[in-house]
Amino acid sequence: MIRKISAEETYPVRQEVLRPRRPLKECFFEGDLEEETFHLGYFHRQKLVAVATYVARKNELFKAPFQYQLRGMAVLPSFRGKDLGTKLLLEGEKLLKKKNQQILLWFNARETAIGFYEKHGYKTSGTPFMIPNVCMHIVMYKNPTEL
Repeated sequence: MIRKISAEETYPVRQEVLRPRRPLKECFFEGDLEEETFHLGYFHRQKLVAVATYVARKNELFKAPFQYQLRGMAVLPSFRGKDLGTKLLLEGEKLLKKKNQQILLWFNARETAIGFYEKHGYKTSGTPFMIPNVCMHIVMYKNPTEL
């Protein structure tokens, strides 16, 4: 049900969930096409219903030498509440751990998603900030030993 997909495959789900009523081109994120980036998709009856992207990207808030950023986590509204986000998150953590035991995973979480990530052991760092034309976010992370 979960498999690696291309950046382009993520765009329709990202658009519907993260950038509604915005042009599809706004669903391309920096890092999407980098060699170390990987995209995961959750399929239900061969339909892509949830996505997550993992980008090799450092954040100066953290000293860890190996870091990845989670980007574009999105679950179609009709599939929420079925733990698909959890499954994508855990699969991504598993793949990162295989890649390197010392990877710190961080991301800019929407304020509405903080509780979801805290439930999975992520912590906040810094103060909330606005991503223009989107919403308020805060940096969250999980240390390598916790993945």
